[in-house]
Amino acid sequence: MSADAEFAGLAREYLDDRAERHPDIATGLGDHRFDARLADRSAQALDDERRALGAWAARLAAIDQGALSAEHRVDAAMMANSVARRVFELDELREHTWNPLQANPGKAIYQLLARDFAPLGDRLGSVAGRLADIPAVLAEARRQLGPMPRVHVETAIGQFDGTIALVSKEIDAVLEDAPQCADRLGQVRPGALEALSEHRAWLSAQLAEPGPGGFADPRIGPERFARKLSLTLSAAADADAILARAQADLDRVSEQIAELAGQIAGGPASGPEVVRQVLDRLAEDVPDDTTILEFCRDALAAQTAFVTEHRLLTVYDDPVELIVMPEIDRGVAVAYCDSPGPLEPSPQPTFIAVSPTPADWTAQRVASFYREYNRHLVHNLMVHEAMPGHYLQLQHSRRFTGSDTAIRAALRSGAFTEGWAVYTERIMAEHQYPGEGDPRAVRMQQLKMQLRTIINAILDARIHAHGMTEAEAMTLMTGRGYQEEGEAAGKWRRARLTSAQLSTYYVGYSEISDLAADLRAADPGLTSQQVHDRMLAHGSPPVRLLRTLIAA
Repeated sequence: MSADAEFAGLAREYLDDRAERHPDIATGLGDHRFDARLADRSAQALDDERRALGAWAARLAAIDQGALSAEHRVDAAMMANSVARRVFELDELREHTWNPLQANPGKAIYQLLARDFAPLGDRLGSVAGRLADIPAVLAEARRQLGPMPRVHVETAIGQFDGTIALVSKEIDAVLEDAPQCADRLGQVRPGALEALSEHRAWLSAQLAEPGPGGFADPRIGPERFARKLSLTLSAAADADAILARAQADLDRVSEQIAELAGQIAGGPASGPEVVRQVLDRLAEDVPDDTTILEFCRDALAAQTAFVTEHRLLTVYDDPVELIVMPEIDRGVAVAYCDSPGPLEPSPQPTFIAVSPTPADWTAQRVASFYREYNRHLVHNLMVHEAMPGHYLQLQHSRRFTGSDTAIRAALRSGAFTEGWAVYTERIMAEHQYPGEGDPRAVRMQQLKMQLRTIINAILDARIHAHGMTEAEAMTLMTGRGYQEEGEAAGKWRRARLTSAQLSTYYVGYSEISDLAADLRAADPGLTSQQVHDRMLAHGSPPVRLLRTLIAA
């Protein structure tokens, strides 16, 4: 048997095993064989998974990597990284013992309701299966969870509220179109709701009285952060080099935004005060909760026309819907792109979810939110999430057929996808995308977002590995980053809830920008569309591996 054939068989076995152990991940990818189950997170199941990972690593290492095709060498590297990352999660990070967000089954239920990948009756049958698993899954989570960070407990309580609403109100609404499923769901839903309410009450009790150990520190520490960052990014640079480049880029982009602000203001001076004056003026043009979704739809239409007219890259017309962000996902990000699973057999829409301001926010906090997410910045946000950012990039990724394994689809690189989206913000601004009519306003907001991207990476490293305090983080964001107080407070929260993820934007952007510049330098005759289509022609691998594919 050839090395390529041996690896292709191994990759299929690995992805099948991964899907069976993580049914929620499989559903998100579009593999629906295990839709009626939740993941078994018992100690025995985790021990069994750890042994299996060792076997996958050994079998992969036994294959002659030099005999593989270029496409399979990239897939093999991605598989090796996936195995190593999961080993790290089980052996060192052990989030199942301190992160209560992981136990929430809401996303696993929502995935079955949101997309029409199968008849509604079939999907509700799978919902019933997952509802039946909830009591045991949550009881196991309580057995395994020890001291937890306060911020994780607070966020988990809010997200469990969203899951309870999903299982009660939203399933009620869906049943109107499938009343024949009411009996089956009626057998398991009361028990699921009782278990969800019990678990939420348990979390509230932990929040009120955290126990003798107190609350855990949400910071994962310098060693674990460096290791997780390496596995998350699969980048050439290490944590120290990334932080050093980010600090230098913060100074460089600060100079760029100051220079542009001086031009807009029309005066001889430029500096932080002028930047803030210009940004404050732009922040007066705001949407609100009643207009934000329609405004985003209009922005998407305008951006699609602009990308097509300027031939920035090939545009496809796969379906897209803008939706209000489900409650189960709120509290971490303002917006996200929820693309259909790359393994879905039939076309499904991409959802661009936008979070409204929470009902319990004060009028002052709502006003601060929309000053940050003013109409000019929302144009930039839609470039990132939709056109030509995530929505379009993932359409290209779905069309990749260069490998006979599903590794590239199932294990796509977050640094590549986020880095591409940040890169497109700059490209649109440089091509004078007009936004609300003034390309300079778009450029100002793009530079502000670039500062945010850089600061995200600095926060990620300095909070988890260098002990950055809340006061230091807030000063950096509201000062050098020109962020509104509410936005900065939300990012401080997100930076403690996650680790390594905030760095994906900056590192991916840096690597993609470097690659695009290298392609243009190697062949100055290439058009923007040729450069970008070439970069998107290989799925969503880490950029360092993409370089080898383009060279091949």
